[in-house]
Amino acid sequence: MAHILNDKKVLARVRRIRGQIEGIERAIEEGNDCYAVLQQTAAVRGALNGLMAELIDGHVRHHVSSPAGRERATDELMQIVRSYLR
Repeated sequence: MAHILNDKKVLARVRRIRGQIEGIERAIEEGNDCYAVLQQTAAVRGALNGLMAELIDGHVRHHVSSPAGRERATDELMQIVRSYLR
């Protein structure tokens, strides 16, 4: 996905998610309340879903919508979506 190589928005999302995961790790290490850990975990899941949606959108717009390679790009996308929904 060379088209995301310099996408600052995607990179910012990934860094934010990394920070959230590190927050979960700290909360567990510090023995924080399980509710806080669960709440942060739910936030990470939402952030990952948002990242996935953005990546799928970029894939469709860049690969699936162009005639050259449409079939391969569509097959790849559907394979990832099926894996994601398991």
